[in-house]
Amino acid sequence: MSEIIIRNGRIIDPANKRDEVTDLAIVGGKIGKSAPKDAEIIDAKGLIVAPGLIDIHVHLREPGFGHKETLPSGARAAAAGGFTTIVCMPNTSPAADSPATIAWIKNRAADAACVNVLPTGAISKNIAGEELAPIGSLGRAGVVAITDDGHCIQNHELMRRAVEYARMVGLPVLDHCQDYNLVGNGVVHEGYWSTLLGLPGWPAAGEEAIVMRNILLAELCDHHIHCQHISAAGSVRLIREARNRNVKISGEVCPHHIALTDEAIQNFDTNYKMNPPLRSKEDVGAILEGIADGTLSILCSDHAPHAGFEKEVEFDQAPFGIVGLETELGLFIDLLVHKHRKIDIKRLIEMYTIEPAKLLKLNAGTLSIGAPADVTLMDPDSEWTVRIDQFQSGSRNSPFDGWKLKGRAVRTIVGGKTVWKL
Repeated sequence: MSEIIIRNGRIIDPANKRDEVTDLAIVGGKIGKSAPKDAEIIDAKGLIVAPGLIDIHVHLREPGFGHKETLPSGARAAAAGGFTTIVCMPNTSPAADSPATIAWIKNRAADAACVNVLPTGAISKNIAGEELAPIGSLGRAGVVAITDDGHCIQNHELMRRAVEYARMVGLPVLDHCQDYNLVGNGVVHEGYWSTLLGLPGWPAAGEEAIVMRNILLAELCDHHIHCQHISAAGSVRLIREARNRNVKISGEVCPHHIALTDEAIQNFDTNYKMNPPLRSKEDVGAILEGIADGTLSILCSDHAPHAGFEKEVEFDQAPFGIVGLETELGLFIDLLVHKHRKIDIKRLIEMYTIEPAKLLKLNAGTLSIGAPADVTLMDPDSEWTVRIDQFQSGSRNSPFDGWKLKGRAVRTIVGGKTVWKL
């Protein structure tokens, strides 16, 4: 294992309340006090040296859907985006609802992934929402959370039992908030553009109803529920009020829900189709305020790769989702730090490090002495253009091709080894 000194960088380590221009030593794959004189030197002048970034919402598609993405290609995309740890969702084939499938994912990642891959387990068997998965066994197999992401348990009693079991084994519950009865066959936000284009509407209340359900269950069961990919103003209001009462509830934001509105769907481009859908300017404004005041505490991608032929169909027939690992950091720095000025770069790093690490109880997101040497070097002022033909991901379904952004990762170090650099 090589020794490295990262010189002259601005170290921002929220876990240790550090923000200073100094050197960082890496020895034996861990953060060290000092490194020998013959160590490799990385000049980080003008760069930010941050703990390795964590994305807690990623679809790696394996097992079962290797034509969309594989663990190796998804890990390379994560590294190119500045991420050293990613948390993969269980909606695979077979679903990650058994210790055997979790073991397969962990072994595959250990053999072939260049970043840390942490699996989640399903809440229900086959993510069908009818019978609980073996939550205790999944915990022993090494999942960091349980979720039926891509689906939402509609039976409130079943969800209550899941939260109670998760509390017993110490696992947070992540939930995709979608009331099927309210949403129906909706494919875009219910509003002006859905009416004009004749596309089935997906009302914001379809998300907000389940957010409220989760708040009630988190309070009843005294256990943490994390609401995934929040998109609606009402959801922000509900989570804010609950957190003010110290309810164990939290929410995350994906970049497309602040970068775009439902106006983007007017050309029927399926790269603008995601779940939950792009919403109104008012919803975007509420999400930005939720980020600014800490109501929404985690940033992530909901990286959802699909093959080209799957997206090249009629809008209402196309699958939901876009790739995001390689664009999310640039979008968030550009929008939150530079354009809207809702948070500073230190808070952005917190939302990618100590916040997800605290939620999932991870030994990550810190530059403490002896911690794994997972480090992200970023240039918040670098101007660049998104080129989907240069993506490391196995898929290209992104609406941001050609976008000019300010801010990006320039080097990603995992366990003391550089796995990607600009």
